[in-house]
Amino acid sequence: MPSGRGRGGAAVLAAAAMAVLGACGWRQATPEAGARPKPRRRRQALAWIVPVLAMILLLGGGATVYGIQRQRAAERWAADLTGGDPQRAPALILRNGCAGCHTIPGIGAARGSVGPELSRLADRAFIGGVLPNTAENLVLWIRDSRAVNPRTAMPSTRIPEGEARDIAAYLYSLRDRP
Repeated sequence: MPSGRGRGGAAVLAAAAMAVLGACGWRQATPEAGARPKPRRRRQALAWIVPVLAMILLLGGGATVYGIQRQRAAERWAADLTGGDPQRAPALILRNGCAGCHTIPGIGAARGSVGPELSRLADRAFIGGVLPNTAENLVLWIRDSRAVNPRTAMPSTRIPEGEARDIAAYLYSLRDRP
């Protein structure tokens, strides 16, 4: 996958596990001189900790799998719509300079503020404020925006149609991402 999706899930689960352990009074104590461990208290804590941690892992894993499935479905939908491959787009976006002007989710270097943020592009009614939002119009806009609107600040990239379709597929696949 082209983005940083899935990162941080383990950290969230680890933090939740530590919170559960702390709530149960579990801590790595250094034994005092002459002190004996309290096995009964540890057994009681484990009786709660193990099922709670299992539930946290189960829910966290399920949520991760669900999120990945939703993103893959969005990518398939966008690929079918545009005839492009969203997996190839991040490199194309960086190579063609899109990241310099736009903020694009999933592409860390794309933090530009000249052009609009491109999240949820599939949900917008118009492209560039003038074209109805269709796959063909998005490909046209990516390739030659100034032919559509000579006064736009967006340069005409004149990239090959296949590359424009890949970028369009990626942008349409962002519909479920913030």
